[in-house]
Amino acid sequence: MTALPGQFARVNALPGQLALAARLARRELRGGLRGFRIFLACLTLGVFAIAAVGSISAAVIAGLERDARIILGGDVTVRLLHRPATPEQLDWLTRHAAAMSQSVEMRAMARAVDGARRTLVELKAVDDLYPLYGTLDLEPAVPRAALFARRGGVPGAAVERSLAIRLDLKLGDRILIGDGTFELRAVIAHEPDRGVGGIDFGPRVMIGLDGLADTALVQPGSLVEYHYRLRLPPGVAARGVTTALRRDLPDVGWRIRDFRQATPGVDRFVNRITLFLTLVGLTALLVGGVGVGNAVRSYLDSKTATIATLKCVGAPGALVFRIYLMLVLALGGFGVAIGLTLGALAPLVAGRALGALLPVPIALGFYPVPLVSAGLFGGLTALAFSLWPLARAREIPAASLFRDVVAPARRRPRPVYLAAIAVAILLLAGLAVWSAPDRTLAAWFVVGAAASFAAFRLLALGLVRLARAAGRPHNPRLRLALGNLQRPGAPTASVVLSLGLGLSVLVIVALIEGNLSREVEERLPARAPSFFFIDIQPDQLAAFETLVKQQPGVTGVQEVPMLRGRITRLNGVPVERAAVQPDSRWALDSDRGLTYAGMPPAGTRIVAGSWWPADYTGPPLVSFDAGLAAGMGLKVGDSLTINLLGREVDARIANLREIDWSSLGLNFAMIFAPGLLEAAPHTHLAIAYASEAAEEPLLRAVTDRFTNVSAIRVKDALDAINAILQAIAVAARITASVTLAAGTLVLAGAMVAEHQRRVYDAVVLKVLGATRRDLVGAFLLEYGLLGLATAAIASVIGSVAAWLVVTRIMHAEWVFLPLTVAAVAALCGTITIGFGLVGTWRALGQKAAPLLRNA
Repeated sequence: MTALPGQFARVNALPGQLALAARLARRELRGGLRGFRIFLACLTLGVFAIAAVGSISAAVIAGLERDARIILGGDVTVRLLHRPATPEQLDWLTRHAAAMSQSVEMRAMARAVDGARRTLVELKAVDDLYPLYGTLDLEPAVPRAALFARRGGVPGAAVERSLAIRLDLKLGDRILIGDGTFELRAVIAHEPDRGVGGIDFGPRVMIGLDGLADTALVQPGSLVEYHYRLRLPPGVAARGVTTALRRDLPDVGWRIRDFRQATPGVDRFVNRITLFLTLVGLTALLVGGVGVGNAVRSYLDSKTATIATLKCVGAPGALVFRIYLMLVLALGGFGVAIGLTLGALAPLVAGRALGALLPVPIALGFYPVPLVSAGLFGGLTALAFSLWPLARAREIPAASLFRDVVAPARRRPRPVYLAAIAVAILLLAGLAVWSAPDRTLAAWFVVGAAASFAAFRLLALGLVRLARAAGRPHNPRLRLALGNLQRPGAPTASVVLSLGLGLSVLVIVALIEGNLSREVEERLPARAPSFFFIDIQPDQLAAFETLVKQQPGVTGVQEVPMLRGRITRLNGVPVERAAVQPDSRWALDSDRGLTYAGMPPAGTRIVAGSWWPADYTGPPLVSFDAGLAAGMGLKVGDSLTINLLGREVDARIANLREIDWSSLGLNFAMIFAPGLLEAAPHTHLAIAYASEAAEEPLLRAVTDRFTNVSAIRVKDALDAINAILQAIAVAARITASVTLAAGTLVLAGAMVAEHQRRVYDAVVLKVLGATRRDLVGAFLLEYGLLGLATAAIASVIGSVAAWLVVTRIMHAEWVFLPLTVAAVAALCGTITIGFGLVGTWRALGQKAAPLLRNA
């Protein structure tokens, strides 16, 4: 030490003090990173998790924006349901476009010529200009003129490979769609605008627009979508065209989107998943913050002699604080930089994995915004968790520092440092809320995180008190284990807090995933119908019901009239400007199915208002979903404006219903009173319940008799939903595992910090006659109790949190999954006992003589 008391006294100016602190901090770094490895690992892991999630999300969104015109199929698209555009509307579109492509999309049944195989398909009829942007890749590369041309009176078709496999088709074979016959000319390798219209229940079949009439599927009321895609002249803004279209042709009822809104559903989905994974990553960083604080405290404990010497030769407490604050900030910056570097590279790894899930490749690149956010999270976490032990070292006198090993000082930091800690925590919470797309959810996360920290801290203190209250058991191993849990400086509190938080997140994710999987795989199939049959014409209804009821194994059939309309105003306010909760916005984004009824459907639960008389003939009334009404701020007596087939209809809400959507029955958010919809062109929707053995004969009978009727097998739809849930679950488990990994690092840090004390205890006990077996048993019993208590606490907290999410947010049926919780508890026990065994074995391997000579 080259500085003397006089030198410390002469350094009064702040720049000089900072320069001296920086010089001494650099000297501390000469000893390497010993003592800070866990510190760096915790920060790096948490920052990497947040940076990786943010960078991948930004790359996905950038990829969607980069290829927005290809995904959308044009600069502007217009979609109409049930009916094509009128000549006046077509004239407006063609006058404002450099080119316009038309297509028609619907669901249909495709059958092999021999009738042995059939499946639901997504049928798309396109014109000669399709696609305006991007390319339609075919195998083999058939010229457009030959792809859909008629040969011997039979038009051509292109299909996805999965359909060719399912129907056992090869090039040149024929398939039946509706009343039409088509020849397979090519397999679709890539469809540029595929995957932007929602969930697909079948593979694609593409035909020419003039071949659609052969199918005879387009009938009044059929669920047919008419798409008009525009390529605008150079220099013409898409926003200007959409604004003019809404102004010149209002109340048409079409959905208008430009390339800036190419994938609203995908964007929402990505943002939600990003928010969830970011919050889980932030949990990992907060858990790692405990390790950061422990690492700083452990390092300062190892520097007791150095700090005491500095204070004895005249160094003020402020200088000590600045020296080690600079050291922590430098190392924290290093750990954050490593995490940011790894996070920035994450899109390179994720690009291949996400390729099959997105309509376009992600845009690889450098995305500074999520990296800056992750860096701020890391820096604030390091600061918030380091200030307490740093401030403690600044306040404790030199004499106390020398006694700190056997009698830890309980002195609190000065109010200015407590205020700094509070500011860092508030900034961390504010950043979490400000940077989140759903700030309400992020705010609840902040509240939950604070409550969890407090709860685990209190539970850890309770565990210590229980260990004290246990007294002195006769079993020496148990007595030693309980003593270690509650002695001064024991890692009990930090292990319970950090490992408990990680395990709680893992329990929450596992239980939510298990309940959702059970809902989709077991409960829904048990309650759900076998088939949905759509596009049943009114004159086919009686024959359809008779045919279905005659089929062996059919246990029930229900039907309702159905058409689709779009909500355009809420109490006269356009939906674009209405205050609607995010969870209810989906009902306004596109057309919704609706029906009419004189009597309430079986099982209807009215929660507000009353049903109309069966012979009602007055102004339009509607029964509305109570959950959606709450999200839209509606009540009984308010009005909805619905566009039906291009006509605006105002209807008063007569009652609100609580709907069990999980039944997969004939549920409609809107049911109209009689008197309005009967005269409108519409079809009927039916559901049929049948045994598994009766499903295939029922499908054949209906689709052979009624070629225009499409059958959606509910099992196939549930499989598609379950596949999406499984993909989400994998991402959630990976991110939750990062939280557990952070807790494990904290545990490892506690083992490192405890090593010298363990060595000392082991040597003393061996000198007093304890055998290696006694020591191993006592130490493993200690960590077994610690792991068991932590697992129990985490299991209870995680289960309660998962129950709240499933029942209150998802409104699903809750089932406790004991094996899932037991597996997580076993994982906790394995981790704690494993680390305890490693630490104990190392301690037992130390020779007694060197330690006793230096004691």
